[in-house]
Amino acid sequence: MSDGISPELVLRAYCAGAFPMADHRGRIRWFSPDPRCIIELDRFHVPYTLRKTVRRGVFELRRDTAFAEVIAACAERAEGTWISPRIMRLYTALHAMGFAHSVEAWKDGRLAGGLYGVAIGGAFFGESMFHRVTDASKVALVGLVQRLRERGFALLDTQWLTPHLARFGAVEIPREAYLRRLGRALGLSVQW
Repeated sequence: MSDGISPELVLRAYCAGAFPMADHRGRIRWFSPDPRCIIELDRFHVPYTLRKTVRRGVFELRRDTAFAEVIAACAERAEGTWISPRIMRLYTALHAMGFAHSVEAWKDGRLAGGLYGVAIGGAFFGESMFHRVTDASKVALVGLVQRLRERGFALLDTQWLTPHLARFGAVEIPREAYLRRLGRALGLSVQW
């Protein structure tokens, strides 16, 4: 990338507890919140009505089949998004390198919602989600957690606590505790 921000730099930042976001002018800024929000994989809570939706099989879950479309849809969610064209290029490069991944919820052959993030070692860094159909992004989140559990991941980083994430059991922990957990997770040898 012309500004010196490369996919490799982004990976090093994640390993140090930081992540990039673009400001309203498209300039990349680095963040390392304190406290940091995570979802405890063994305490993930699926609300009852969502469990029914998952069981009914309303959505077909896929992984990494429409990464570019997922990140573009996440960028379209709001005006002044932090997902600038430069961020999209960085994460698309990370996807090509095997680090960035999408979980997609499809309905009637169309992408209904999904999420994307970065996997390094046993850590998954959730970046953004979107939906075009009610509950699609939530079902993608359930699919992500199932995948992370199956593969032996130890950390699901969601950056900041939101009311939406709190419904799933997301919690805030101090940065120091986060960095300790991050270090342990990065030492794991797991595959996406």
